[in-house]
Amino acid sequence: MAARRNVERVSDLFAPLTLAHGPAAPNRLWLAPLTNTQSHPDGTLSDEELHWLALRARGGHGLTMTCAAHVQAGGQGFPGQLGVFSDEHLPGLTRLAAAVKDAGSLASLQLHHAGVRSPRELVGQPVGPSEDEATGARAMTGDEVARLVEDFAVAAQRAERAGFDGVELHGAHGYVLAQFLSPEANRRTDGYGGSLENRARLLFEVLDAVRERCGADFQVGVRLSPERFGLRLGEIRDVAAELLRRDDLDYLDMSLWDVAKQPVDEEYQSRPLMDWFTDLDRGTTRLGVAGKVRTGRQAVETLERGADFVMLGRAAILHHDFPARVRDDVAFVPVPTPVDPAHLAGEGLSPVFVEYMRNWRGFVADAS
Repeated sequence: MAARRNVERVSDLFAPLTLAHGPAAPNRLWLAPLTNTQSHPDGTLSDEELHWLALRARGGHGLTMTCAAHVQAGGQGFPGQLGVFSDEHLPGLTRLAAAVKDAGSLASLQLHHAGVRSPRELVGQPVGPSEDEATGARAMTGDEVARLVEDFAVAAQRAERAGFDGVELHGAHGYVLAQFLSPEANRRTDGYGGSLENRARLLFEVLDAVRERCGADFQVGVRLSPERFGLRLGEIRDVAAELLRRDDLDYLDMSLWDVAKQPVDEEYQSRPLMDWFTDLDRGTTRLGVAGKVRTGRQAVETLERGADFVMLGRAAILHHDFPARVRDDVAFVPVPTPVDPAHLAGEGLSPVFVEYMRNWRGFVADAS
């Protein structure tokens, strides 16, 4: 009986997931958008980044998402970031989309602008919703906000021309769309500040522009995070509810840091953080979650708790074929950390990516 139950549980992970637009995802284990610093300084795709992502697609991920790709040169968030702000990026992006799709995975490009988190040494003068003393950022003008909406839309069109199945709008982790959502970061007095409706205006304008400018089969997702960076859980839940009600959004990707955690806000500690989103009406929009899902059994349990799909981070870094391994054995557990750099190299990480991973405490073993 237990063996049969395991088969049933793993089959849930590998059932196709239809989306409101375009092709279905072949399974519910998707690659999260992971910073890797492997692209060229001008934002063009490197062979190393192509290899890293294509290997994950071949390893069985139902959707393979790129790292955050900046839609403006001045919105770069980290060195070696993939770009989508120029047609000069098209040849590399086209190669990448083809490699991912040829492996049987959906291909998604995450669209991003770092806002006040753009390092001065990379962009010069960072900009955001309001002046930020800590970073030296200045407030965007109304014309610059309008330009940002346009550049997100043009970047999505560029992704579509490159052959991607869709894009994800990065509205999480304190980057520009999340900065506008935050009442701490956003102190504007125009139509983009003040009430939650105003602070969410930019996100919905970007979503509308992308949907309007791209084809009927092009997929659009949004990533949100409900805590940290001045965000309020209740407000993000309201934004999530509105997004889920929209039939023009294919999926909402909630980055929770840990799918099992309790909310930080005492007002919401009556149930786990994830449960505040899985109980929302979602129409045709799919709901996914990310946060410390590191084993096959944890992935199954996450679906049982109400998610439609799971975004994989560390597990996918440790094993490019994590989905294939789980399909064979739902009890599969990744290699323990810290791991030897040679193991990561064997899993398709370049030396610069391995070095970046040293920022994740306890992930990479020190040289002996």
